[in-house]
Amino acid sequence: MKSPRGLISNKLNSGFTIIETLIALAIFLIISYYAYSTANGLYEIVAKNQWRADAIAAVENEIEIVRNLAYSDIGISGGYPTGQLLGQKTVSIGGTNFVISTTVRNIDDPFDGVAGGNPNDTAPADYKLVEFEVNCPTCANFAAFKITTTAAPKNLETATRNGSLFINVFDANGQPISQANVSIVNNELNPTISISDQTNNDGVLQLVDIPTSTVAYKIAVSKNGYSSERTYSSSEINNATPAKPHSTVVEQEVTTISFSVDKTSSLNFTSADSLCQPISYVDYLLSGTKLLGSNPDVLKYSASSTTGSSGIKTISNLEWDTYNLTNLDADYEITGMLPDLPLTINPDTSNSLKWIMSAKQPQTLFINVKDENNQPLSGASVNLTKTSFDKTLITGRYLFSQTAWFNQYSSQSGNIEDNSPDGEIKLKLIDNKYPTSTAEWLISNTFDLGTSNVSFYNISWQPENQPAAAGNESLKIQIASNNDNNTWNWSGPDGAENSYYTTSGSQIYSGHNNKRYFRYKIFMQTVDENSTPSLNEIKIDFNSSCVSGGQTFFNDLSSGVYNLTITKSGYQTYTDSAVSVYNDWQEYKATMIQN
Repeated sequence: MKSPRGLISNKLNSGFTIIETLIALAIFLIISYYAYSTANGLYEIVAKNQWRADAIAAVENEIEIVRNLAYSDIGISGGYPTGQLLGQKTVSIGGTNFVISTTVRNIDDPFDGVAGGNPNDTAPADYKLVEFEVNCPTCANFAAFKITTTAAPKNLETATRNGSLFINVFDANGQPISQANVSIVNNELNPTISISDQTNNDGVLQLVDIPTSTVAYKIAVSKNGYSSERTYSSSEINNATPAKPHSTVVEQEVTTISFSVDKTSSLNFTSADSLCQPISYVDYLLSGTKLLGSNPDVLKYSASSTTGSSGIKTISNLEWDTYNLTNLDADYEITGMLPDLPLTINPDTSNSLKWIMSAKQPQTLFINVKDENNQPLSGASVNLTKTSFDKTLITGRYLFSQTAWFNQYSSQSGNIEDNSPDGEIKLKLIDNKYPTSTAEWLISNTFDLGTSNVSFYNISWQPENQPAAAGNESLKIQIASNNDNNTWNWSGPDGAENSYYTTSGSQIYSGHNNKRYFRYKIFMQTVDENSTPSLNEIKIDFNSSCVSGGQTFFNDLSSGVYNLTITKSGYQTYTDSAVSVYNDWQEYKATMIQN
């Protein structure tokens, strides 16, 4: 047997353990990583300084080229002032490629007056400003920069036969837009002109001493994240008269043209039914009101599309404008709008619009009621009448109705007849007699309103009155609601579990408000074996965030002229005896006046 001393000696002689080796390796890697990071950071600093120095050297070389050119040659080839300089070129220094963008502008110095001013400067091109912008696409984190220089003629100015073009760019509120991109092209001159420049801090680009030309300067204004605007010829817009035609420059005069751009916005458009369930693939047309031209009118924005499988369409890059949406769908029609149309979209905003829709039916009338402030007026009673027709609906409410129960209920006691005749429920005949010993019941399916933002109003049914022979309260109803789709507590109009709705048109207990799911339970009994209560329609009247305020909808009407009467407490009665209904879908707008 080895001694303890011998064991210790063997351990020392065996070298490092695996754990000790791993710890040492980890320490080595950490030190190496920080050493590499430090070295790499120093390299990046050195590289950035070198790139910057090389870029400045490249610009200095361009400035030297300008100094050696004749004054008349200091300009952009294909641009204006025209000259021998390239609008963009790539220069390689030390193996690094730099992109140099060059802009040349004639400057009208106010010391001797300005073009179009008082006094009017007839030779406004006092000197030239040359601007170089340098970028390095292959240099990591390279910050582009600009350097400018000026060049002046050796001799005194002489009067010019050219003119000037001043371009103003402002936003929807009339505030100047700086650094807006401006493109000016004139292909009718020889040589042709193509200029790309930007507005100054005052939102202005001044093109001084440029050749005269009639309706030939094509101008386009844009900025990243903003709308755009441009000039047009008649041939570009269906031979209409352009709202902003190509510009004219007149000898020794200043032509001023203004453009309005602003940040774009988005619209989230949703198509759903009154129970908040999405309606997929609804076809629509979205149109603005701004015109590119008139006679005939040519809209600046008009695009058709469809909502997606979830009934949602996000429309981006919309210019501020007032928009209308037109339903193009062959299967569905509008029964409500949230908010109402037309829709005003302001700059740099996110907007929402929801269409409440149902299956198309012939001769439908969508009624939109507002107050004097153009606000939706909910709770107004809308009565529509014609020979053999009389119906009243309430704005801002949805009338849920069930008229068939065969295989469309949750459970029943067993002695309820749900399909004989179709669309009616009653007690079941047993040996040619109706049961009189017990109350039979039927529980509806669960109805999902799609939101807990719900207010219930009334419950009604048809027929309203039951046979007297069946006895008092031969038809009774209870309601249960919840937000978990699981807890069902039945109650009547006072919220008690032993109370029942026995009168059609009764107000629903307020405790059901703000509940997403609901069911109803029907109780039937008779004291006469030859008589039965019956039910062929039940209606629940409610409002939710998926029901449009101030609006209601009459469907399946016959063609003809109707009488319309709208009433609401605190407002004058609104009447119209000539409401024509001949189309598949039409909208009627009414304004209520307060007493």
